[in-house]
Amino acid sequence: MEATAVKAKALGPGDGKEGFLGSIGVRFMIGGFESGERFSLVEHPMSPRALAAPLHLHTREDEYSFVLQGRMGALLGDEVVEAGPGELVFKPRNQWHTFWNAGDEPCRILELISPAGFEQFFEELVDMGGVTQAAPEAFAQLRERYGLEMQPETVPELLERFGLRMGEPLSGGWTAS
Repeated sequence: MEATAVKAKALGPGDGKEGFLGSIGVRFMIGGFESGERFSLVEHPMSPRALAAPLHLHTREDEYSFVLQGRMGALLGDEVVEAGPGELVFKPRNQWHTFWNAGDEPCRILELISPAGFEQFFEELVDMGGVTQAAPEAFAQLRERYGLEMQPETVPELLERFGLRMGEPLSGGWTAS
């Protein structure tokens, strides 16, 4: 595949389309069309103690979560990890995982997705009103189109086990403190 010629760009903290996925936010920063489909980059703002998603796995892409602010917790297979500002968590394809804000302050992560394409899942989910508003059949079809397997029945246990809740929207991008 040949890379598309794209102009350089700079994004400020308030730039980029934002949306809410149902428990965490998403800010679109670099789409696959800008990287020759090699990767995409989104920011995920998470309100305090917010669970991002049920246990799930990606069959097509790897995810790299770089923590900008706060503490991110993650369950990677059977391993629980926590990461703070400047730390990176690798979530490889075909591994069951989930992640959350492990603290009582907002958490923001940069999510690098490789190869690109899954950012479009987020766009479609935002257009559906997020996971809590999406029609179950439409959400199931969306997951299938993007090769996403999910275990929604794990939400109550994850909320209890890690002291979490469903998150609320946060707006604005990360700024250095």
